[in-house]
Amino acid sequence: MKERLGSDFPAFLASYEVPPQRGLRVNTLKISAEEFCRRAPFPLGGRVPWAEDGFYPEEEKPGADPYHFAGLYYLQEPSAMAVGELSADCSKMRVLDLCAAPGGKTTQLASRMKGEGVLIANEVNYARAKILSQNVERMGIANCAVISAAPDSLAALFPFYFDLVLVDAPCSGEGMFKKEPNAIPEWSEENVLMCAARQREILDCAAEMVSAGGHIVYSTCTFAEEEDEWQVEDFLKRHREFALVKEEKLYPHLVRGEGHFCAVLKKKEGETRRTRPFPIVRNAQAERAFHAFGEDFFLEPLKGTLHTLADGRMYLVPAGMPNLAGVSILRLGVELGEWDGKIFKPAHALAMAFGTGAKRKLSLTRAESERYLRGETLQAELAEGWCVVCVEEFPLGLGKCVGGTVKNHLPKGLRKVK
Repeated sequence: MKERLGSDFPAFLASYEVPPQRGLRVNTLKISAEEFCRRAPFPLGGRVPWAEDGFYPEEEKPGADPYHFAGLYYLQEPSAMAVGELSADCSKMRVLDLCAAPGGKTTQLASRMKGEGVLIANEVNYARAKILSQNVERMGIANCAVISAAPDSLAALFPFYFDLVLVDAPCSGEGMFKKEPNAIPEWSEENVLMCAARQREILDCAAEMVSAGGHIVYSTCTFAEEEDEWQVEDFLKRHREFALVKEEKLYPHLVRGEGHFCAVLKKKEGETRRTRPFPIVRNAQAERAFHAFGEDFFLEPLKGTLHTLADGRMYLVPAGMPNLAGVSILRLGVELGEWDGKIFKPAHALAMAFGTGAKRKLSLTRAESERYLRGETLQAELAEGWCVVCVEEFPLGLGKCVGGTVKNHLPKGLRKVK
């Protein structure tokens, strides 16, 4: 780094002596950035210059606030927000986030898509894919499938299919040294070369999945040229059908962030293929039960295709969802709930995605909502039946009102630890 940065090296080294920068990105699927600024529960220390919905929160634990549980914002390192902003206008597109966990860039892409098109979020590590799925749920994203598959298996399944493939590649993590000190002892020159080899394989798989005129957005949170600029140069030599559109490197001594690398690559020529649609499974009894629930629960009927699994779980599948045969599916659009053979029981995801359209809503202040988030039972004068519990007008989850008592149906794994 000293050879690369020259006179800038002392400033670069000094940047590691200051605390890491926190970042907050507003979820514009639920609230505008301007409205969030008016309601912000803690000071916002200015906007992130390269992300129109990004801010620097002046709060030690922004993840503990009820607004976070409601999915109004995602906590994301500021430099990482540059990747989503460099992505093309992806509304109405077929988009793949190939290395998606924990979900920062997936949720950013979803905001840019505005509920249109289809977003596939993939994470090969199943445990990390479950965290990704939880974040997609919290942010109320309806047009996304969360899957777990190796890149080469996806390349075989989706040749020349996606308009945009984001590759936020596993890397040596030099930009994470302050945020995750455990990354420091794991670093070595050998690890850099190992990461570069793995990135090369992932990029080759991504290239096979991009349609003519489509893009790859490649990013890392490291500064090693082997994983950044040289990786891109090597890719372009192997794939003459691609051209470099833009390349940026953010260093922690030059920006208010921990650093990132990003390159946008366009496929100049090639094929465009379609794939088979997702094979919807219909269950007439389950659908009747859901519609009966919906007449009581929703102000207006939901629009979309119902899909029922053998175990009774029901999903609302977005239009254009491709066949995902052969991969592990953790989330398919929005999980609506479960039919047990007699009645329909709603899922938490239904409240997070469509709760604002419910007939019965229990609106709590931010202070009152702490009780709900801890799993406590509430008292309210509501008509009996399922309701959506909100912090102000923003859904937090489900409750069931019986005789003036609202039983708490927030999943135990999502509750706030006292």
